[in-house]
Amino acid sequence: MSIPTKNIYCISGLGADERAFDRLDVGGYSLRHLNWISPLPNENLSSYARRMLNDVKENNPVILGLSFGGMIAIEMAKQIATEKLILISTVKTYAEIPNWMRMAGILRLNRLIPIKPNRFTEKADDRRMGIETKEEKNFVDHYRKNADQQYVSWAVNQILNWKNTWVPSNAFHIHGEKDKMFPLKNIHANYIVKNGTHIMILNKADEISAYIEQILLP
Repeated sequence: MSIPTKNIYCISGLGADERAFDRLDVGGYSLRHLNWISPLPNENLSSYARRMLNDVKENNPVILGLSFGGMIAIEMAKQIATEKLILISTVKTYAEIPNWMRMAGILRLNRLIPIKPNRFTEKADDRRMGIETKEEKNFVDHYRKNADQQYVSWAVNQILNWKNTWVPSNAFHIHGEKDKMFPLKNIHANYIVKNGTHIMILNKADEISAYIEQILLP
């Protein structure tokens, strides 16, 4: 009799979908992507995470959050018991958010500056993301072109104004050495991926998968 596969519930980065996890390979586990839902008017991150939990169909789940999805994962862990929380290329608390993001939130710059990218902001964003190949550029550009701008505006506002100070004891953070979106100097990580950028899940998937398997050991 075969042993049933366990689930890892995965939450992708801002606006991305399940393809962000295509290159991960975690033995004995099935990756189940939690789809983004439309935010309600004036909804906060806690309420949003609670509604996303409707798609988690088991008790004490393993939850994996990538980038913005890591923030959602922590908000979920405030509301349900989890077996383990795996955080990749993200921040866990307000203290780990870069100063420029904190200041942008305080000054509400996101409300003054249009969210829709242009050729100037894209170049800066590409550098922060760590895009190095045409394939990576195409991957990111796909989401830029197809993202719901109302959702993106809401999500950016949540990121800039997230004031979390709590980190669950069963959280494990995997972070890139060269992440420019969330610089390592601000991060308390359990595992550091050498030369890893903010989109290392695309080009360092084997190493990340190995770390995830270590985390999931009994």
